[in-house]
Amino acid sequence: MPADLHCHSRMSDGSLGIEDLISLAKRSGMSAIAITDHDTMSGTVRAGVLCARYGIIHLPAVEMSGFDPKRKRKVHLLCYLPEKPNRLEGILYKSNEARKKSGIEMARLVMEKFPILPEHITKYAAGSKAVYKQHIMHALMDFGYTDAIFSDLYKELFDEDAGSCHVETPYPQMTDIAKMIRLAGGLCVLAHPKVFDSLEAAEELAKAGLLDGIEAWSPKNGEQFTSDSLSLCNSYGLIPTGGSDFHGLYNSAQAPLGSFTTPEDSLAALFAKKGLPLPSPEAEEA
Repeated sequence: MPADLHCHSRMSDGSLGIEDLISLAKRSGMSAIAITDHDTMSGTVRAGVLCARYGIIHLPAVEMSGFDPKRKRKVHLLCYLPEKPNRLEGILYKSNEARKKSGIEMARLVMEKFPILPEHITKYAAGSKAVYKQHIMHALMDFGYTDAIFSDLYKELFDEDAGSCHVETPYPQMTDIAKMIRLAGGLCVLAHPKVFDSLEAAEELAKAGLLDGIEAWSPKNGEQFTSDSLSLCNSYGLIPTGGSDFHGLYNSAQAPLGSFTTPEDSLAALFAKKGLPLPSPEAEEA
């Protein structure tokens, strides 16, 4: 029962709409999917309807952006199956407003360097809760300034340490996010631990009883982080999960949907932790 539990749509920084994404999941042989757009659950209802139509198990989910103050770096937490998603609205709104502000400023700085207009960027950001770097780079591709999203120009403009147009976005502290996920009745899973070197943060959250799992199988992990993630899961009774972190055209490296997945026993464990049986992926009758 292949399950890709980390995918992004146009609601944040993916290049596919929700229906195209779910249709692709069906064609790719996925039995379950979680659309984990950044700091928004706006597409959850539509995703649930479409998954039922296509015969795919749907896990309501969101990827939440946070800050690890002890290690002074970002951390991403995946929330799955929240019983009361409305309790996340405040913290998600705050993060999106901060991201929107920094995205608009980055676009302004880029437009000072290149003869592109706001509408050249916003046509790619349509439907998203904010302007992302990928949207800006797509506009620059249209005008021939680069031939790829994640090119040398991307590094020149948006490198977090030296990018000439990079604007940092402030995010809530990771423990505050994890506590809000608990209040919403959701499951908290640390995303792609290698990206922000987050395993120490994962252990801290696990010791505090605020973590349910770690994304052990991810295209961004590598063998060592996968192994270390599984060891940490064994030590603290956490659920190892997997997902492709799919963004379509806006992926930083090749990672087709379903290229990394969550094993069936882990998928069943997520539902069991919510007191639910593993659903059967059956399409609605026409």
